[in-house]
Amino acid sequence: MTDLSSIINSVYSDSSKAGVASKTLSADMDTFLKLLTTQMQYQDPLDPMDASEYTNQLVQYSNVEQAIQTNSKLDNLLNLSIHNLGVQATGYVGKTIQVLGDTLPLDGGVSKATYTLSQNVQECVVTIKDMNDKVVFSQQGEKTAGAHDLVWDGKDLDGKQLPDGAYKISVTTKSASGEAEAGVTTTVFGRVTGVASDDSGIYLGLGDAVTASLDYVLTARDGKYWDNLIDSLKKDGTDSKTESQKV
Repeated sequence: MTDLSSIINSVYSDSSKAGVASKTLSADMDTFLKLLTTQMQYQDPLDPMDASEYTNQLVQYSNVEQAIQTNSKLDNLLNLSIHNLGVQATGYVGKTIQVLGDTLPLDGGVSKATYTLSQNVQECVVTIKDMNDKVVFSQQGEKTAGAHDLVWDGKDLDGKQLPDGAYKISVTTKSASGEAEAGVTTTVFGRVTGVASDDSGIYLGLGDAVTASLDYVLTARDGKYWDNLIDSLKKDGTDSKTESQKV
């Protein structure tokens, strides 16, 4: 489900702050002018108030007012940009995206992820856990440097089909003696099911249980990609597998 209301609410949540500041300044200015007028009425004619003193006061109030108006306009521009970005993000709904992260959605009994090794390693193990950190799947991974795909059929170590939802992927490696440990980067794929936002940014829903920041999106594919992935896994009738990916 696409949640546009949360995007719009986020856009206008900050706009009221400038309005409050402007109203406060206006009230302070009115009070200041009343006090200044009263003081001028009752000042000693033989020792009048220094004109430069209250002129400086007026100038300071004017500068503050201009600063608030400038900030208000900048906020409006920023909010408009965020609003446009949120609306554009709805274009991802139904598509399959690849994002940086380690929380992958199991959707329709299939998950896809990639892991990239910075160098060749002696050992590599790919592990998938549920959100309670229980290991549900594990297998030997590729040992060569570069990016590799993992397609998981959603079955645990006993061959039992697990329910759709959120799972975590981790990759542990062991380098040759004397070599530094390899760097590992993981990405996950998911079918976008909705868009939402808060004060931190805009998020895309992957499947029914995973959210990803719009900032972390790397690639996007058409709506048939995920269905084709499910069909290919069923036709193959094979267990989860890893394979090299050219990048």
